[in-house]
Amino acid sequence: MTNERRVLVHQNKQALASSVAARFITKMVDILHEEGEANVVLTGGSVGIAVLQAINDSAARDTIEWGRVSFWWGDERWVPRSHADRNEGQARAALLDHIEMPEANIHAFAASDEGLSLDEAAEQYAAELANLAPFGALLPRFDITFLGVGPDGHVASLFPHGAGIRENEASVIAVRHSSKPPPERLSLTRPVLNSSDRVWMVLAGSDKASALGLALAGASRDEVPAAGVKGRKRTVFFVDSEAAAEVPENLIAPSY
Repeated sequence: MTNERRVLVHQNKQALASSVAARFITKMVDILHEEGEANVVLTGGSVGIAVLQAINDSAARDTIEWGRVSFWWGDERWVPRSHADRNEGQARAALLDHIEMPEANIHAFAASDEGLSLDEAAEQYAAELANLAPFGALLPRFDITFLGVGPDGHVASLFPHGAGIRENEASVIAVRHSSKPPPERLSLTRPVLNSSDRVWMVLAGSDKASALGLALAGASRDEVPAAGVKGRKRTVFFVDSEAAAEVPENLIAPSY
């Protein structure tokens, strides 16, 4: 099994979102044909949600048999269920509420107004992951994991120099004192992200250029968490031209 890591550069954020959406639809049709079902890990952020909106807007959207796809999240903000900052709510508005799929296929994190503590919510999501894993496995088979990358290089809610990026045992962690508001969050851990067949990092803007350049230059995962995440089969950085400013030329793929 080969592992590829490459960078695909797009002219602007709109072209980036449209291209990733088209690639996702094509790849998902292939995966469903080969595997019969698929598990996808979603991310929040403006670019991540723009990709979901582009999938929804695509004329090819319903070539995917959505009933055979399950969605998970890489992280979530610890706010009430209806709060505008929840990744789940934004994903529903952009795509999930517009496609035909069983509610049971949408695996959202618990919310802060549902009677659980932050630690209990982490344990609940970890149990859900384990319960839906194939026989003999600890996790579902993740086919595609979407991740954004922060200006500081964080992915999901794993921040530089935080305990989360060094966690190797738990599958889900409670995050407190996040360097980015809100301070409390839930997040998958690095081993879970790295269990995915494909990791697709999608980022745009000049404020991401330094983090991307450092991640590709071999920075430590403690310094730049994005550097420590790699899919089992393939890792692709989908970026716009501004975010690609510090990417070595030899790492940029001419096309796909």
